[in-house]
Order: sequence, then structure tokens, then C-alpha cells
Amino acid sequence: MRVVMFGYQTWGHRTLRALLDSEHEVVLVVTHPKSDHAYERIWADSVADLATEHDVDVVLRNRPDAELTARLTELRPDLIVANNWRTWLPPEIFTLPRYGTLNVHDSLLPAYAGFSPLIWALINGEREVGVTAHMMDVELDAGPIIRQRAVEVGPKDTATDLFHRTVDLIEPVVREAIADIAEGRTEGTPQDRDKASFFHKRSLVDSRIDWSWPAEDIERLVRAQSDPYPNAYTFHKGERIRVTKASVSDGRYGGTPGRIFIPEGDGVVIVAGADARYGRNHGLTIEAVRTEDGTDYKATDYFRTMGGYLGAG
Repeated sequence: MRVVMFGYQTWGHRTLRALLDSEHEVVLVVTHPKSDHAYERIWADSVADLATEHDVDVVLRNRPDAELTARLTELRPDLIVANNWRTWLPPEIFTLPRYGTLNVHDSLLPAYAGFSPLIWALINGEREVGVTAHMMDVELDAGPIIRQRAVEVGPKDTATDLFHRTVDLIEPVVREAIADIAEGRTEGTPQDRDKASFFHKRSLVDSRIDWSWPAEDIERLVRAQSDPYPNAYTFHKGERIRVTKASVSDGRYGGTPGRIFIPEGDGVVIVAGADARYGRNHGLTIEAVRTEDGTDYKATDYFRTMGGYLGAG
């Protein structure tokens, strides 16, 4: 098959690698220019550099245009494969190839369509994450599934851990999916739209800790915003601090959410939960923080005295 690849960052890089290692011909690669967005500066293996190393023509676009559509029409690809393409592909592009367009998405569709699925899934306490290869249609991340693989989420896993485990699934999923397509198996399994969910792109404000959340949810947020992602943060005495390590407290503590309450174990307990006033909730034990100048502290060294609140800047 003659294949065109649309993709970006490490997800796109792994997808292109799988295509280059296959028996199929990659006739063009379309990728985005480099970005300064906080979530696009990490996991940023270059799709363009890999294509150039293999003498494949590269087009840089933020979104498709008439010139690119005309070139694709001339190339007459059998298949487009997309992974981490950040803008909409119109029907005149995704329906152009003989076999259509295969999209590769880092979630177990139909759940967690859209953006940053690993982070959202970890925050929400999902037990599995994974990678799905599906045929593209007019609804984003909604077409029939060709191949899907999953990995378990452990109780201490960070988003960084899950990234490495799921990114390793991309190449086998792509190889299996394009083999199916080459043999004419493109119908796939329809997604159950009753189980679908769709998430927006994350920005820095989404990492801000809401102390009305249960401590268990905040602890997962901290793990979901592990280095090199923008860390979960809060404000202390008007200064932003990043929470880089935390756990759910052993004891149950009552009061007002955000209260700096008491040392416990290796950290300092912060009262958490909208119903904390009843005294039945576990708190969040902060164990390590990072200040705006990049200095890391043990929580017991940073919070020298108890009292006061974390929250509004």
C-alpha cells in the first residue's frame, strides 16, 4: 500500500517508525511545526526528522489547506494513518484514500476521546489504559475499531509510567491494524456511543488543586501531573507551589478544605473534601513540594509551622 502519515510528537514518531519498518511505502509525512505549548514540548520526538532520515517528503502544517489536499489527490494513497494530529481532518482528506484513514489514539475508545486521555484516565481512577486504532469518520475518535490493546494501571503509577507503557503499544497496534486493512478488513467493530466520553485539551489551570476534591482524587491528580508534565499546584501565602509527591493520610481529619493541619509520617496533612467538616475524610499528606524557582523541598521542611490554608493565589 501507498501510505501517507499525519502525526506529531513521540506518538506520531512511533507510528511512522512502524510504517517505515513495514512492507508498505510511505509516500508523504504531514506534521505540525514545533510548538511552545507546555504539553507539546514534552514527548517531542521529531516526526519530521525521522521522515527526512528515510528520504520521505515532509509537509509542515498546523491544519490542512487546499494545497495539501491537491497534493494528496495527486499522490493517490491507499491509506492515511494519523496519530496525534492536533487539528481536524476534513472528509475530503480522510475519505480520499482507497481504504480511508486509520487513526491511532492513546485511550481505550470509546472512552476518553479527545485530548490528554492518559492524564484524565489516571485522575478518574481507571483501572486500564491503552491504545486504539480505528477508522476515521466525521465524529472525532468515533469510527469503528480495528485493533486495541490495554495495560493495567497500578496503585502508584504516574502519567509518566503510563505514557511509557502505552507508547510501546503503538508499533504493534499499527502493524496489526495495517495488516488487517491490507487484507481488506476495514469494517472493524463499531464503538458503543453510550460509553463514549470526550475530553478537552489540558492547560496549566487544569493542574490546580481543588481542595474540595476527596484526598484520593487529589493524590491521583499529583500522580497524573508527574514530571515532565506541569505539576499539580496550589498557593501558599500568595506564592504558587507545586506538589510533586503526596499520599492519602492514614488518619481522618475534619475542618475546612485546604487547612494545613498536622504532620503525619513523611509529610504534612492538608484537610480535603467538600464534606470535610464532618471529620470522616482522609486528608492529603503532602510529602514533597517545588517552589517557583525550581527548588525541591520535603514538605516537613517547607511547612515549618501548622495552620493557615492552601488554595487561592
